[in-house]
Amino acid sequence: MAASTAIHPPPLSITQEQLFPIREVARLTGVNPVTLRAWERRYGLIQPTRTESGHRLYSMTDIERVQSILGWIGRGVAVSKVGKILAKTSDVLALSSIIPDELVQADYAQWQAQITAAVSNFDDVELGRIYGQVFSTYLLTVTFQDIFMPLWTQLLQQQDKFGHVSEWVMLDGFLRARVLQRLVLLRGSQLLRVVVAAIEGHCRELELLLAALYMGSPDLGVRVLALGQPFDELILVCEKIKPHALVLFSNCAPVPDFSHRLNRLAMGLDCRLMLAGDSADLAQESLAGSSIGCIGREGVLMQQRLQQFLAGTLNT
Repeated sequence: MAASTAIHPPPLSITQEQLFPIREVARLTGVNPVTLRAWERRYGLIQPTRTESGHRLYSMTDIERVQSILGWIGRGVAVSKVGKILAKTSDVLALSSIIPDELVQADYAQWQAQITAAVSNFDDVELGRIYGQVFSTYLLTVTFQDIFMPLWTQLLQQQDKFGHVSEWVMLDGFLRARVLQRLVLLRGSQLLRVVVAAIEGHCRELELLLAALYMGSPDLGVRVLALGQPFDELILVCEKIKPHALVLFSNCAPVPDFSHRLNRLAMGLDCRLMLAGDSADLAQESLAGSSIGCIGREGVLMQQRLQQFLAGTLNT
């Protein structure tokens, strides 16, 4: 932002007496108004004051509570259980040992048991209902990485058992449709900044789509190239699309000439080149000092490293 000689307002200082409308709270916390209302009505997590006309007004205490709720959801605690945690103490730091990891995993297991039952019955309506509940309870990365994808992987690895192929096909198709839908909604009318492509034969479509979903954000447009995209034609595609970055996704161990191929590709691109997936962790040492950024395979980490790389603050 350009420097200005105008008188600047004092730094933002929110006091307990100040009250904020729901849209301002959404802007400050990143939680949309629909979710804020649901946390109030369904779970009683927030109790904003009301104007005479019925409009909600939130205090700084309410905003801090929203941030606490986000923190617990980010740790994998179901939103339905957050209220009990917050009621025990107002000191969030003192709560670090209240919810052991085994209880979080038990909560995941309850959802997975419901998902497994729906898939084994080939009940797509019930699966859709469960998906909606899980997604409204957890963050996106927890929903997929900790709840749905372990079941997807388990079915994929047990396809020698009768019926598991059909179950996996159903779950895979269901998740691909949902992830594609979210990618379209996320991209919206944003300017295209990142293109994500798989190295042929190195992953399945759902893994590629999820990687793109993890990378995306409201201010970062992401486009996924279809499986089968020729590696040698990526330069041509990027010349036409003109993205800020190309992210290659691979879950396979790098072959001996892998780093050489990536460096040669990077030299021919007019945009930044990054590597994501299991290969990013395995090839990071061999790519150290190059122009290629390795952004890992974990959802939150991929998005953070992608943004850092685009901002020029990520060391390669």
